[in-house]
Amino acid sequence: MIPNLIFILVLLTAVGLFYFKVRTISHEIKLGKPVEIKDNKVRRWKLMTKVAIGQSKMITRPVPAIMHIFVYVGFIVVNIEMLEILIDGISGTHRVFSFTGDLYPVLISSFEIFGVAVMLGCIVFLSRRNIIRIKRFWSSEMKLWPRSDANIILVTELFLMSAILIMNATDGILQGRYNSHYVAVGSFVISGLIQPIFSGLSDGTLVSLERFCWWFHIVGVLAFLNYIPYSKHFHVFLSFPNVYYSKLDPQGKMAHMPSITKEIKIMLSGNVEYNSAGGNEDIGQFGARDCRDFTWKVLMDAYACTECGRCTSSCPANLTGKKLSPRKVVMDMRDRLEYIGKNVRKHGIGFTDDKSLLDLVTAEELWACTTCNACAIECPVNIDPAAMIIEMRRYLVMEKAAAPAELNAIFSNIENNGAPWQYSNEDRLVWANNLEFKNKQVIN
Repeated sequence: MIPNLIFILVLLTAVGLFYFKVRTISHEIKLGKPVEIKDNKVRRWKLMTKVAIGQSKMITRPVPAIMHIFVYVGFIVVNIEMLEILIDGISGTHRVFSFTGDLYPVLISSFEIFGVAVMLGCIVFLSRRNIIRIKRFWSSEMKLWPRSDANIILVTELFLMSAILIMNATDGILQGRYNSHYVAVGSFVISGLIQPIFSGLSDGTLVSLERFCWWFHIVGVLAFLNYIPYSKHFHVFLSFPNVYYSKLDPQGKMAHMPSITKEIKIMLSGNVEYNSAGGNEDIGQFGARDCRDFTWKVLMDAYACTECGRCTSSCPANLTGKKLSPRKVVMDMRDRLEYIGKNVRKHGIGFTDDKSLLDLVTAEELWACTTCNACAIECPVNIDPAAMIIEMRRYLVMEKAAAPAELNAIFSNIENNGAPWQYSNEDRLVWANNLEFKNKQVIN
Protein backbone atom coordinates (compact mmCIF):
# COMPACT_ATOMS: atom_id res chain seq x y z
CA MET A 1 0.00 0.00 0.00
CA ILE A 2 2.75 2.46 0.91
CA PRO A 3 4.66 1.91 -2.39
CA ASN A 4 1.41 2.61 -4.29
CA LEU A 5 0.87 5.88 -2.41
CA ILE A 6 4.49 6.89 -3.06
CA PHE A 7 4.04 6.08 -6.73
CA ILE A 8 0.84 8.14 -6.99
CA LEU A 9 2.54 11.08 -5.23
CA VAL A 10 5.53 10.93 -7.59
CA LEU A 11 3.25 10.68 -10.62
CA LEU A 12 1.07 13.62 -9.61
CA THR A 13 4.11 15.75 -8.76
CA ALA A 14 5.76 15.01 -12.12
CA VAL A 15 2.60 15.71 -14.11
CA GLY A 16 1.98 18.91 -12.14
CA LEU A 17 5.50 20.23 -12.70
CA PHE A 18 5.31 19.40 -16.40
CA TYR A 19 1.96 21.16 -16.75
CA PHE A 20 3.27 24.26 -14.97
CA LYS A 21 6.34 24.51 -17.24
CA VAL A 22 4.35 23.93 -20.44
CA ARG A 23 1.86 26.60 -19.37
CA THR A 24 4.77 28.98 -18.75
CA ILE A 25 6.16 28.39 -22.23
CA SER A 26 2.67 28.82 -23.70
CA HIS A 27 2.36 32.23 -22.01
CA GLU A 28 5.76 33.24 -23.36
CA ILE A 29 4.78 32.29 -26.91
CA LYS A 30 1.57 34.29 -26.52
CA LEU A 31 3.66 37.41 -25.84
CA GLY A 32 4.01 37.62 -29.61
CA LYS A 33 1.67 39.57 -31.87
CA PRO A 34 -1.61 37.86 -32.73
CA VAL A 35 -2.00 36.24 -36.13
CA GLU A 36 -4.80 34.03 -37.38
CA ILE A 37 -3.80 30.87 -39.24
CA LYS A 38 -6.98 29.08 -40.23
CA ASP A 39 -6.53 28.52 -43.95
CA ASN A 40 -6.12 25.23 -45.85
CA LYS A 41 -6.70 22.89 -42.91
CA VAL A 42 -6.56 19.78 -45.07
CA ARG A 43 -3.26 20.84 -46.60
CA ARG A 44 -1.86 21.63 -43.17
CA TRP A 45 -2.82 18.20 -41.80
CA LYS A 46 -1.15 16.57 -44.79
CA LEU A 47 1.98 18.68 -44.26
CA MET A 48 2.13 17.77 -40.58
CA THR A 49 1.71 14.08 -41.40
CA LYS A 50 4.46 14.24 -44.00
CA VAL A 51 7.04 16.43 -42.25
CA ALA A 52 6.45 16.03 -38.50
CA ILE A 53 5.24 12.44 -38.36
CA GLY A 54 6.78 11.05 -41.55
CA GLN A 55 10.01 13.06 -41.07
CA SER A 56 10.31 13.61 -44.81
CA LYS A 57 13.03 16.23 -44.45
CA MET A 58 15.25 13.91 -42.43
CA ILE A 59 15.82 11.46 -45.28
CA THR A 60 18.07 13.89 -47.15
CA ARG A 61 20.79 12.64 -44.79
CA PRO A 62 20.18 8.86 -44.63
CA VAL A 63 22.37 7.78 -41.68
CA PRO A 64 21.02 10.24 -39.09
CA ALA A 65 17.53 9.78 -40.58
CA ILE A 66 17.53 6.02 -39.98
CA MET A 67 18.98 6.40 -36.49
CA HIS A 68 16.49 9.14 -35.64
CA ILE A 69 13.61 6.91 -36.75
CA PHE A 70 15.00 4.17 -34.50
CA VAL A 71 15.04 6.53 -31.52
CA TYR A 72 11.82 8.36 -32.38
CA VAL A 73 9.64 5.35 -33.15
CA GLY A 74 11.37 3.06 -30.66
CA PHE A 75 10.98 5.39 -27.72
CA ILE A 76 7.28 5.90 -28.47
CA VAL A 77 6.62 2.16 -28.87
CA VAL A 78 8.62 1.18 -25.78
CA ASN A 79 6.75 3.66 -23.66
CA ILE A 80 3.44 2.08 -24.59
CA GLU A 81 4.52 -0.30 -21.84
CA MET A 82 4.35 2.74 -19.56
CA LEU A 83 0.58 2.29 -19.51
CA GLU A 84 1.01 -1.10 -17.86
CA ILE A 85 3.59 0.27 -15.45
CA LEU A 86 1.26 3.11 -14.47
CA ILE A 87 -1.61 0.74 -13.77
CA ASP A 88 0.67 -1.59 -11.81
CA GLY A 89 2.08 1.31 -9.82
CA ILE A 90 -1.32 2.71 -8.90
CA SER A 91 -3.12 -0.57 -8.20
CA GLY A 92 -0.26 -2.70 -6.88
CA THR A 93 -0.66 -5.36 -9.58
CA HIS A 94 2.20 -6.93 -11.52
CA ARG A 95 2.09 -7.12 -15.32
CA VAL A 96 -1.61 -6.40 -15.44
CA PHE A 97 -1.78 -6.96 -19.20
CA SER A 98 -0.60 -10.56 -18.89
CA PHE A 99 -4.27 -11.57 -19.25
CA THR A 100 -3.69 -11.30 -23.02
CA GLY A 101 -2.08 -14.73 -22.81
CA ASP A 102 0.21 -15.79 -25.66
CA LEU A 103 0.03 -12.30 -27.15
CA TYR A 104 1.72 -10.77 -24.12
CA PRO A 105 5.27 -12.12 -24.65
CA VAL A 106 5.01 -11.15 -28.32
CA LEU A 107 4.17 -7.56 -27.37
CA ILE A 108 6.91 -7.29 -24.73
CA SER A 109 9.43 -8.89 -27.10
CA SER A 110 8.57 -6.32 -29.78
CA PHE A 111 9.02 -3.54 -27.21
CA GLU A 112 12.45 -4.95 -26.37
CA ILE A 113 13.48 -5.05 -30.02
CA PHE A 114 12.49 -1.41 -30.41
CA GLY A 115 14.36 -0.68 -27.18
CA VAL A 116 17.54 -2.13 -28.66
CA ALA A 117 16.96 0.01 -31.76
CA VAL A 118 16.74 3.08 -29.50
CA MET A 119 20.02 2.11 -27.83
CA LEU A 120 21.71 1.62 -31.20
CA GLY A 121 20.52 5.04 -32.36
CA CYS A 122 21.73 6.70 -29.16
CA ILE A 123 25.17 5.09 -29.45
CA VAL A 124 25.50 6.25 -33.07
CA PHE A 125 24.42 9.79 -32.17
CA LEU A 126 26.82 9.94 -29.22
CA SER A 127 29.62 8.79 -31.50
CA ARG A 128 28.79 11.38 -34.16
CA ARG A 129 28.79 14.15 -31.56
CA ASN A 130 31.73 13.19 -29.36
CA ILE A 131 34.04 10.91 -31.38
CA ILE A 132 33.56 11.87 -35.04
CA ARG A 133 32.75 15.43 -33.92
CA ILE A 134 30.63 16.49 -36.86
CA LYS A 135 31.26 20.18 -37.47
CA ARG A 136 27.69 21.44 -37.05
CA PHE A 137 27.62 20.11 -33.48
CA TRP A 138 30.76 22.04 -32.56
CA SER A 139 29.95 25.49 -33.94
CA SER A 140 30.59 28.58 -31.83
CA GLU A 141 26.99 28.81 -30.60
CA MET A 142 27.08 25.18 -29.43
CA LYS A 143 28.69 25.97 -26.11
CA LEU A 144 28.62 24.00 -22.86
CA TRP A 145 24.85 23.74 -22.29
CA PRO A 146 23.64 23.21 -25.90
CA ARG A 147 26.40 20.67 -26.43
CA SER A 148 25.75 18.84 -23.15
CA ASP A 149 21.97 18.86 -23.57
CA ALA A 150 21.97 16.26 -26.34
CA ASN A 151 24.45 14.05 -24.51
CA ILE A 152 22.33 14.13 -21.35
CA ILE A 153 19.25 13.00 -23.28
CA LEU A 154 21.08 10.27 -25.20
CA VAL A 155 22.76 8.83 -22.11
CA THR A 156 19.46 8.98 -20.20
CA GLU A 157 17.70 7.03 -22.94
CA LEU A 158 20.43 4.39 -22.84
CA PHE A 159 19.94 3.94 -19.09
CA LEU A 160 16.15 3.84 -19.40
CA MET A 161 16.23 1.19 -22.12
CA SER A 162 18.82 -0.83 -20.18
CA ALA A 163 16.58 -0.73 -17.10
CA ILE A 164 13.69 -2.20 -19.08
CA LEU A 165 15.82 -5.09 -20.33
CA ILE A 166 17.30 -5.86 -16.89
CA MET A 167 13.86 -5.63 -15.30
CA ASN A 168 12.44 -8.12 -17.79
CA ALA A 169 15.44 -10.44 -17.48
CA THR A 170 15.25 -10.67 -13.67
CA ASP A 171 11.47 -10.92 -13.85
CA GLY A 172 11.81 -13.88 -16.21
CA ILE A 173 14.17 -15.70 -13.84
CA LEU A 174 11.82 -15.14 -10.91
CA GLN A 175 8.95 -16.52 -12.96
CA GLY A 176 10.91 -19.74 -13.41
CA ARG A 177 11.46 -19.99 -9.67
CA TYR A 178 7.70 -19.97 -9.08
CA ASN A 179 7.71 -16.77 -7.03
CA SER A 180 4.06 -16.08 -6.22
CA HIS A 181 4.28 -12.41 -7.20
CA TYR A 182 5.98 -13.02 -10.55
CA VAL A 183 3.30 -14.79 -12.57
CA ALA A 184 4.61 -16.88 -15.47
CA VAL A 185 3.97 -15.00 -18.73
CA GLY A 186 6.62 -16.56 -20.98
CA SER A 187 10.08 -15.51 -22.09
CA PHE A 188 11.02 -12.39 -24.01
CA VAL A 189 13.36 -12.24 -27.01
CA ILE A 190 16.09 -9.80 -25.89
CA SER A 191 15.95 -10.01 -22.11
CA GLY A 192 16.00 -13.79 -22.40
CA LEU A 193 19.46 -13.56 -23.94
CA ILE A 194 20.89 -11.70 -20.92
CA GLN A 195 19.24 -13.82 -18.23
CA PRO A 196 22.37 -15.96 -17.72
CA ILE A 197 24.13 -12.85 -16.37
CA PHE A 198 21.73 -12.78 -13.40
CA SER A 199 20.82 -16.46 -13.04
CA GLY A 200 23.25 -17.05 -10.16
CA LEU A 201 21.71 -14.39 -7.92
CA SER A 202 19.44 -15.19 -4.99
CA ASP A 203 15.70 -14.56 -5.06
CA GLY A 204 16.04 -11.60 -2.73
CA THR A 205 18.73 -9.99 -4.86
CA LEU A 206 16.72 -10.57 -8.04
CA VAL A 207 13.60 -9.04 -6.50
CA SER A 208 15.58 -6.01 -5.33
CA LEU A 209 17.17 -5.61 -8.77
CA GLU A 210 13.86 -6.01 -10.59
CA ARG A 211 12.14 -3.49 -8.30
CA PHE A 212 15.04 -1.06 -8.58
CA CYS A 213 14.91 -1.17 -12.39
CA TRP A 214 11.12 -0.81 -12.32
CA TRP A 215 11.31 2.31 -10.15
CA PHE A 216 14.34 3.63 -12.01
CA HIS A 217 12.52 3.38 -15.33
CA ILE A 218 9.28 5.00 -14.23
CA VAL A 219 10.93 7.77 -12.21
CA GLY A 220 13.47 8.25 -15.00
CA VAL A 221 10.72 8.66 -17.59
CA LEU A 222 8.87 11.16 -15.38
CA ALA A 223 12.12 13.08 -14.78
CA PHE A 224 12.80 12.93 -18.52
CA LEU A 225 9.31 14.35 -19.12
CA ASN A 226 10.09 17.34 -16.91
CA TYR A 227 13.54 17.85 -18.37
CA ILE A 228 12.27 18.08 -21.94
CA PRO A 229 10.65 21.57 -21.66
CA TYR A 230 14.00 22.96 -20.47
CA SER A 231 15.92 21.48 -23.39
CA LYS A 232 15.95 21.49 -27.16
CA HIS A 233 14.03 18.24 -27.02
CA PHE A 234 10.81 20.15 -26.44
CA HIS A 235 10.48 19.78 -30.20
CA VAL A 236 9.16 16.29 -29.38
CA PHE A 237 5.90 18.07 -28.53
CA LEU A 238 6.09 21.34 -30.49
CA SER A 239 7.17 19.95 -33.86
CA PHE A 240 3.61 18.90 -34.68
CA PRO A 241 1.82 22.23 -34.13
CA ASN A 242 4.83 24.11 -35.49
CA VAL A 243 4.66 22.27 -38.81
CA TYR A 244 0.87 22.52 -38.89
CA TYR A 245 1.02 26.33 -38.58
CA SER A 246 4.04 26.77 -40.85
CA LYS A 247 3.98 28.99 -43.94
CA LEU A 248 2.29 27.47 -46.98
CA ASP A 249 3.47 30.15 -49.41
CA PRO A 250 6.60 29.58 -51.52
CA GLN A 251 9.74 29.91 -49.39
CA GLY A 252 10.97 33.04 -51.15
CA LYS A 253 7.76 34.99 -50.62
CA MET A 254 8.16 37.75 -48.05
CA ALA A 255 5.35 38.77 -45.75
CA HIS A 256 3.81 42.14 -46.60
CA MET A 257 3.51 44.92 -44.06
CA PRO A 258 -0.20 45.85 -44.03
CA SER A 259 0.50 49.45 -43.07
CA ILE A 260 2.84 49.95 -46.03
CA THR A 261 0.44 48.20 -48.40
CA LYS A 262 -2.33 50.53 -47.27
CA GLU A 263 -0.16 53.64 -47.71
CA ILE A 264 0.78 52.59 -51.24
CA LYS A 265 -2.85 51.99 -52.17
CA ILE A 266 -3.75 55.44 -50.82
CA MET A 267 -0.90 57.00 -52.77
CA LEU A 268 -1.85 55.28 -56.03
CA SER A 269 -5.56 56.04 -55.68
CA GLY A 270 -5.05 59.66 -54.69
CA ASN A 271 -7.43 59.34 -51.73
CA VAL A 272 -6.55 60.30 -48.19
CA GLU A 273 -8.05 58.06 -45.53
CA TYR A 274 -8.59 58.97 -41.91
CA ASN A 275 -9.35 56.89 -38.89
CA SER A 276 -12.46 57.26 -36.76
CA ALA A 277 -10.76 59.88 -34.59
CA GLY A 278 -10.23 62.13 -37.58
CA GLY A 279 -6.45 61.90 -37.73
CA ASN A 280 -4.05 59.84 -39.74
CA GLU A 281 -3.89 56.25 -38.57
CA ASP A 282 -0.89 55.28 -36.48
CA ILE A 283 0.96 52.66 -38.51
CA GLY A 284 3.10 51.59 -35.56
CA GLN A 285 6.63 50.25 -35.69
CA PHE A 286 8.19 48.87 -38.84
CA GLY A 287 9.94 45.54 -38.52
CA ALA A 288 10.97 43.85 -35.28
CA ARG A 289 13.35 45.04 -32.59
CA ASP A 290 12.58 42.49 -29.88
CA CYS A 291 10.73 39.21 -29.38
CA ARG A 292 7.34 40.78 -28.71
CA ASP A 293 7.48 42.50 -32.12
CA PHE A 294 7.18 39.10 -33.83
CA THR A 295 4.05 36.99 -34.16
CA TRP A 296 3.37 34.12 -31.77
CA LYS A 297 4.15 31.69 -34.61
CA VAL A 298 7.71 33.02 -34.89
CA LEU A 299 8.12 32.66 -31.13
CA MET A 300 6.85 29.08 -31.39
CA ASP A 301 9.59 28.51 -33.98
CA ALA A 302 12.16 29.45 -31.36
CA TYR A 303 10.91 26.81 -28.92
CA ALA A 304 10.49 24.16 -31.62
CA CYS A 305 14.16 24.37 -32.69
CA THR A 306 16.01 21.05 -32.46
CA GLU A 307 19.44 22.73 -32.64
CA CYS A 308 20.40 20.12 -35.24
CA GLY A 309 22.34 22.71 -37.23
CA ARG A 310 21.06 21.63 -40.64
CA CYS A 311 20.10 25.23 -41.35
CA THR A 312 23.59 26.52 -40.59
CA SER A 313 25.36 23.69 -42.44
CA SER A 314 23.32 24.57 -45.57
CA CYS A 315 23.62 28.37 -45.28
CA PRO A 316 25.77 29.76 -48.14
CA ALA A 317 26.74 32.77 -46.05
CA ASN A 318 28.02 30.55 -43.24
CA LEU A 319 29.74 28.20 -45.68
CA THR A 320 31.71 31.12 -47.14
CA GLY A 321 32.96 32.24 -43.73
CA LYS A 322 30.37 34.88 -42.86
CA LYS A 323 29.36 35.32 -39.24
CA LEU A 324 25.72 34.36 -39.84
CA SER A 325 24.40 31.12 -38.33
CA PRO A 326 20.62 30.70 -38.72
CA ARG A 327 20.63 28.30 -35.78
CA LYS A 328 22.20 30.98 -33.56
CA VAL A 329 19.52 33.49 -34.58
CA VAL A 330 16.78 31.07 -33.49
CA MET A 331 18.62 30.17 -30.27
CA ASP A 332 19.12 33.87 -29.47
CA MET A 333 15.41 34.41 -30.01
CA ARG A 334 14.57 31.66 -27.52
CA ASP A 335 17.10 32.89 -24.94
CA ARG A 336 15.77 36.43 -25.15
CA LEU A 337 12.16 35.25 -24.97
CA GLU A 338 12.87 33.19 -21.84
CA TYR A 339 14.45 36.26 -20.23
CA ILE A 340 11.48 38.47 -21.13
CA GLY A 341 8.99 35.85 -19.96
CA LYS A 342 10.75 35.50 -16.62
CA ASN A 343 10.64 39.25 -16.03
CA VAL A 344 7.05 39.60 -17.23
CA ARG A 345 6.02 37.05 -14.61
CA LYS A 346 7.99 38.98 -12.01
CA HIS A 347 7.24 42.60 -12.94
CA GLY A 348 4.08 42.39 -15.06
CA ILE A 349 3.20 42.61 -18.75
CA GLY A 350 4.58 46.14 -18.99
CA PHE A 351 8.16 45.01 -18.37
CA THR A 352 10.76 46.70 -20.53
CA ASP A 353 14.52 47.00 -20.38
CA ASP A 354 17.21 48.79 -22.34
CA LYS A 355 18.13 45.66 -24.28
CA SER A 356 16.65 43.91 -27.29
CA LEU A 357 17.11 40.93 -29.56
CA LEU A 358 19.37 43.12 -31.70
CA ASP A 359 21.89 43.08 -28.84
CA LEU A 360 22.24 39.34 -29.39
CA VAL A 361 21.90 39.19 -33.17
CA THR A 362 24.33 41.67 -34.71
CA ALA A 363 23.85 43.72 -37.86
CA GLU A 364 26.77 41.84 -39.40
CA GLU A 365 24.87 38.58 -39.02
CA LEU A 366 21.63 40.02 -40.36
CA TRP A 367 23.13 41.55 -43.50
CA ALA A 368 25.12 38.42 -44.30
CA CYS A 369 21.86 36.62 -45.09
CA THR A 370 21.17 36.16 -48.81
CA THR A 371 17.48 35.28 -48.17
CA CYS A 372 17.97 32.12 -50.22
CA ASN A 373 15.80 30.24 -47.68
CA ALA A 374 18.10 27.22 -47.61
CA CYS A 375 17.69 27.25 -43.82
CA ALA A 376 13.89 27.03 -44.00
CA ILE A 377 14.05 24.33 -46.66
CA GLU A 378 16.42 22.20 -44.58
CA CYS A 379 14.70 22.60 -41.21
CA PRO A 380 13.04 19.30 -40.21
CA VAL A 381 10.31 21.15 -38.25
CA ASN A 382 9.69 23.99 -40.76
CA ILE A 383 11.25 26.85 -38.81
CA ASP A 384 11.82 29.97 -40.93
CA PRO A 385 14.94 31.83 -39.71
CA ALA A 386 14.94 34.02 -42.82
CA ALA A 387 11.59 35.52 -41.78
CA MET A 388 13.11 36.53 -38.43
CA ILE A 389 16.09 38.10 -40.17
CA ILE A 390 13.94 40.04 -42.64
CA GLU A 391 11.84 41.58 -39.85
CA MET A 392 14.93 42.69 -37.95
CA ARG A 393 16.39 44.14 -41.16
CA ARG A 394 13.17 46.08 -41.71
CA TYR A 395 13.52 47.61 -38.28
CA LEU A 396 17.13 48.64 -38.92
CA VAL A 397 16.30 50.20 -42.29
CA MET A 398 12.90 51.76 -41.67
CA GLU A 399 13.18 52.74 -38.02
CA LYS A 400 16.89 53.32 -37.47
CA ALA A 401 18.05 54.17 -41.01
CA ALA A 402 20.93 51.81 -40.32
CA ALA A 403 21.27 50.07 -43.67
CA PRO A 404 24.76 49.33 -45.06
CA ALA A 405 26.26 52.01 -47.33
CA GLU A 406 25.70 49.89 -50.43
CA LEU A 407 21.98 49.67 -49.74
CA ASN A 408 21.71 53.35 -48.93
CA ALA A 409 23.15 54.08 -52.37
CA ILE A 410 20.54 51.82 -53.94
CA PHE A 411 17.75 53.51 -51.98
CA SER A 412 18.94 56.93 -53.15
CA ASN A 413 19.08 55.78 -56.77
CA ILE A 414 15.55 54.36 -56.56
CA GLU A 415 14.30 57.63 -55.08
CA ASN A 416 16.06 59.84 -57.63
CA ASN A 417 16.20 57.68 -60.75
CA GLY A 418 13.39 55.17 -60.31
CA ALA A 419 15.86 52.28 -60.50
CA PRO A 420 18.71 50.89 -58.37
CA TRP A 421 21.33 52.14 -60.84
CA GLN A 422 22.97 55.56 -60.78
CA TYR A 423 21.79 56.52 -64.26
CA SER A 424 18.82 58.78 -64.93
CA ASN A 425 15.89 57.61 -67.05
CA GLU A 426 17.24 59.52 -70.07
CA ASP A 427 20.67 57.90 -69.83
CA ARG A 428 19.58 54.38 -69.04
CA LEU A 429 20.17 53.03 -72.58
CA VAL A 430 23.28 55.03 -73.42
CA TRP A 431 25.39 51.92 -72.99
CA ALA A 432 23.70 50.39 -76.06
CA ASN A 433 24.33 53.26 -78.49
CA ASN A 434 27.39 51.73 -80.15
CA LEU A 435 26.07 48.20 -80.27
CA GLU A 436 24.78 46.59 -83.46
CA PHE A 437 21.69 44.44 -83.23
CA LYS A 438 20.73 41.78 -85.69
CA ASN A 439 17.07 42.78 -85.42
CA LYS A 440 16.93 46.49 -84.63
CA GLN A 441 13.99 47.64 -82.61
CA VAL A 442 13.04 51.04 -81.28
CA ILE A 443 12.53 51.04 -77.58
CA ASN A 444 10.14 53.73 -76.38
